[in-house]
Amino acid sequence: MSKNLSTSGTIDVDGTTYDWRLESEPQWSDDDGWKGMVLALLEKDCQREAMLEFPAPKRLLKGLPRGRLQIDDPTISRGIRAALGAGWEPMSRGKPVVFVVDAEGN
Repeated sequence: MSKNLSTSGTIDVDGTTYDWRLESEPQWSDDDGWKGMVLALLEKDCQREAMLEFPAPKRLLKGLPRGRLQIDDPTISRGIRAALGAGWEPMSRGKPVVFVVDAEGN
């Protein structure tokens, strides 16, 4: 599945199943300008979420209209691996942890 136009799903990464959902689409903030989309990740049967914050699409920074949101499985997989590598512990308790990633999910 290369392009996924849904706003939630399940993905298997390195033998572990994760649920993901679109938390927010790119949006304008008076304080910060354009903010990118945010994906929420949760490992099956775990408590602590991770939030992946992507950069704003270049088309929005140039003043062009919004395009269709496209989230693909490889980008989500890279984001999960990046969050785990940066210290996300899905089995722990607490508030969701926010990770800023690049457009490729790294």
